[in-house]
Amino acid sequence: MNAADLDAEAPSRGGAIPRLDFNPPEERVPGFEIIDLATLHERRLRRGSRLDAVHRVDFHTLTLVTEGSGEHAIDFVAHPCRPGTLLWIRPGQVQRFVRPATANGTHLLFTPAFPPHSSSADRLVNEWYGPACWQLGATPEYAVLSTLLGQLRAEYGRPEHTVSSEILRLLLATVLLQIDRLPHPDGGGAHAGGEVYARFRAELERSYVTTRRAADYAHRLGYTVKTLTRASLAATGQPVKHVIDGRVALEAQRLLAHTDEPVATIARRLGFPEATNFGKFFARHVDVTPGAFRLAHQGRR
Repeated sequence: MNAADLDAEAPSRGGAIPRLDFNPPEERVPGFEIIDLATLHERRLRRGSRLDAVHRVDFHTLTLVTEGSGEHAIDFVAHPCRPGTLLWIRPGQVQRFVRPATANGTHLLFTPAFPPHSSSADRLVNEWYGPACWQLGATPEYAVLSTLLGQLRAEYGRPEHTVSSEILRLLLATVLLQIDRLPHPDGGGAHAGGEVYARFRAELERSYVTTRRAADYAHRLGYTVKTLTRASLAATGQPVKHVIDGRVALEAQRLLAHTDEPVATIARRLGFPEATNFGKFFARHVDVTPGAFRLAHQGRR
């Protein structure tokens, strides 16, 4: 599969949510592409792909909507799209164009390895979590990002063999750092937790299927549970245990909604030896049983 022609179907038949590698039809610059959102949709339609197909990507996408309207779902949250909407989908997140409608704008795709590693933007690229949507409207922030994306497009559109990967990398780093300046849509923000929270979230992503104990994360990182809780409260307003359980619950929702794996299999994949324990955990965090959640979400297709 490639990044421009998404042949995924939802839900997946089996245990894997369709995952797309970065492989555009014409890779003028390795690891980077910038196109119109409408062009992306046209490519998919030409291949007979569904515009509302559920999928994950192994790369980053940034979309700045400049005209029209639509709706985009990222991990069960539907974001209305209109001029001034900025979307950042990170590797591993589950997304779909719920209602592409008339929305158009600049669509930027890049691999985690593309931005310069010497820049502090590298930290932003390596974080799997973070805000997914900003409604900028006609603000100065929108004007700055629109100008930078225009510069990226101009460089990317130069005659072949004259495009500078270095210029593209530095411009992209500037875009990411400008986005990092934007207010957190929900208040707070991961940076409030500092390096402690950043290290914890990286370890959580590696280990959430093997342990849900805060003490295990504290031990692996060389902190106390109290230190992790303090960082978590600063970043999210929630204790560290809630963040751990929330990550497990999110993956459970993804698998229940977008695959046909039996509940018992999903339970084992997420570290629950018994499906009954998984059911209690899921109901406690999502307020419905796994079966009811699956029925509600798969019944919408």
